[in-house]
Amino acid sequence: MSEYRTENPATGEVLEEFPTLDDAGVQAALDRVGEAFTSWRATEPAQRAKVLSKVADIYEERSQELAEIIAREMGKPVRQGLGELALVTSIYRYYAEHGVAALTDEVLNVPGGGSSIVRRDPVGALLGIMPWNFPYYQVARFAAPNLMLGNTILLKHAPICAKSALVMEEIFRDAGLPEGAYVNVFVTNDQAADIIADPRIQGVSLTGSERAGAAVAEVAGRNLKKCVLELGGSDAMIVLDSPDVAKTAKIAAAVRLGNAGQACNSPKRMLVAEDLYDEFVAGVTAAFEKAAPGDPLAEGTRMGPLSSQGALDTLLEQVQDAKDKGVTVLTGGDRVPGAGAYMQPTVLTDVTPQMRAYTEELFGPVAMIFKISSAQEAIEFANSSPYGLSGSVWTQDPELAQSVADRLDVGMAYINEHGTTMAELPFGGVKRSGYGRELASYGMDEFANKKLIRTAGR
Repeated sequence: MSEYRTENPATGEVLEEFPTLDDAGVQAALDRVGEAFTSWRATEPAQRAKVLSKVADIYEERSQELAEIIAREMGKPVRQGLGELALVTSIYRYYAEHGVAALTDEVLNVPGGGSSIVRRDPVGALLGIMPWNFPYYQVARFAAPNLMLGNTILLKHAPICAKSALVMEEIFRDAGLPEGAYVNVFVTNDQAADIIADPRIQGVSLTGSERAGAAVAEVAGRNLKKCVLELGGSDAMIVLDSPDVAKTAKIAAAVRLGNAGQACNSPKRMLVAEDLYDEFVAGVTAAFEKAAPGDPLAEGTRMGPLSSQGALDTLLEQVQDAKDKGVTVLTGGDRVPGAGAYMQPTVLTDVTPQMRAYTEELFGPVAMIFKISSAQEAIEFANSSPYGLSGSVWTQDPELAQSVADRLDVGMAYINEHGTTMAELPFGGVKRSGYGRELASYGMDEFANKKLIRTAGR
């Protein structure tokens, strides 16, 4: 059985298989992106922007079809898939509208006369290694700013997202992107390592697990290639006070259950003040009990299966470990009987450091709720995680909110919201959540040669 295949996680049925490239095919793909870089970098930025604008148009026009593809591939309900595609469209449109200005030379004011400017030049062909949980969005985050900059892209998508990977390549082609400027490849991990080492590749961006990030960083470092890594997260949602605890709990539940809990910046640890705790726990539990998993292609489904049987098995092992060590399960805690990779929405309390769930990322519809006695305790608990992607603080006290946000060891801190993602906002983390930034103007800086051009004074 091919590693690249569409296997419907709602039924377990294998719908389509795709062949992996042989070594000659890999070399041909490298040739294509390497050769395309010469012409694409010389293309006027305004023309690059036109191509990205057309890409946005096509995503908008084909959104229903594209949402149904990933519903079959990785189980995302169509309604949520349409939301992802709206975000994708906004990202390509953002760079189409603002990319040219971002490439304007920066004039430096330095003593001694003459002129000094910094120009952002592309560096060459890049490898992107993308995950399955947001198949279109993850690619857009990487591809849009780098194509606008003038880099070319070789894209290795998750094996379960082969169909959407091919459609994305098709969209770029239909939008007028030159041959070879974006090339999809179905390759093994060993082949990916060889691609990173190849002199035609100038950098690599990976969104995925810690294990994958460490492996890619090792190969990139050995070959002196820059990499951007967006890895796991165990984000804390700190609730210190609320004018409407029931509403805050409902928001927390909705955010945690989005994409069946399979989001790196989902609020996996909810840290709640003692006086709000009981009402908050009751509200989250009630919302989880109402969230019945269903067919991702059916109208009205708000939560689908996990992406694969393997993903479900891993989550079940983590939850079982917590059960064995005395966790309190308020609802759920097991798989949904029957076919498909469905997990019961699960709420856990009394999670202790002896449990895997305390330190590991739970990538699924599982909420962990902790009682905290002060803002300081919440900050220390939030920062004790090896991850540092994002976190949020909920309070009506502006000074307290700012103080807590300032002290969270994360790449993204939110006040009275959690996980907001827009093209205009930088995305990335610290610690074991990786390094580098995507989106906004920052996304155009990671793989840019910020070249100084200095002209002597008379």
